Amino acid sequence: MNKNIITIATDKSLYVKYACNLAQSFLLWHKQADIRFFIVTDLPELIPLTIRSQINIIKIKKGSLGNGFSPKLYLDKVAPIGQTLFIDSDCLIFGNLNNVFEKFRGNSVSVIGNYIAEGDWFGDIEAICKQFNIKHLPKFNGGIYYLENGNIASKTYQLARNIEKDYDKLGFVRLRNKPNDEVIMALAMQLEGLKPIIDDGTIMSDPFACPGNYKLDIKTGKTLMINPPEPSPVHRYWYKFHKVSPLIVHFLGSHTTDYQYKSETAKLPLLLNNQFNLYQNLKIILTIELTAKIKIQFKNLFRPLYRVLLGKRKIQISARV
Repeated sequence: MNKNIITIATDKSLYVKYACNLAQSFLLWHKQADIRFFIVTDLPELIPLTIRSQINIIKIKKGSLGNGFSPKLYLDKVAPIGQTLFIDSDCLIFGNLNNVFEKFRGNSVSVIGNYIAEGDWFGDIEAICKQFNIKHLPKFNGGIYYLENGNIASKTYQLARNIEKDYDKLGFVRLRNKPNDEVIMALAMQLEGLKPIIDDGTIMSDPFACPGNYKLDIKTGKTLMINPPEPSPVHRYWYKFHKVSPLIVHFLGSHTTDYQYKSETAKLPLLLNNQFNLYQNLKIILTIELTAKIKIQFKNLFRPLYRVLLGKRKIQISARV
């Protein structure tokens, strides 16, 4: 079967920039692999020629896949024939993904996660399960979806698009005032009897699930992400891992502004053009990493005084909204 990776970059130039970073991380780790990379976009003119010549572009009309998180509910419409791994544009790849395709092989639609039967996850999960007479829902990070295009995948995604129409009626809670693709796909998958690949922390993780300081090196493929154990105030009780080393890191939310993301994406064009050396590495450390660390320390040191004198700052609107 053909192996494909697709990402979606629509509406804003910001997402095209993320998608190009993701594409470069793919190219770095798949120079000899038989995996094709696709960017689905309504802004193909923003993709640099150097990248465009090495990947595939699926051009769509603006708004044809909806907006917000809705485009992820149309993967069956844009996925090529074969095995397709969707990866969010704000991710980076830190190793070869052939084994990931093997883990997913044979699943018409799947994700990486576990199950949830109660508690809050963009809605009262116990109430939603009772409403549909199901025992649980797959719970996952929507940074990755897998599908093998065919009747089952088409039926599942059509069901998901129908569920989206009744999102508020069903009791789901919106994310950034938009329907969240994760709970929609979770319900569609459960109703169709489709299962997740149980998360073991090796395929994908993110800085929200692992709020401890994390270390990455795109050149060597080394990743280390930490969920501080209890009684740490930032411990994520719902994430069962303490330390993980994933192949894919999802810089969801504001984490594309972290120095870790900026440092690794700065290395990518240098590595791909065999221009990365000690001088370039030192330059990145000084201009990105060290500058960011000093800024963080400065903020932590003077934040209490700032709040006493000027009060709390207004929350800035995300560039993604």
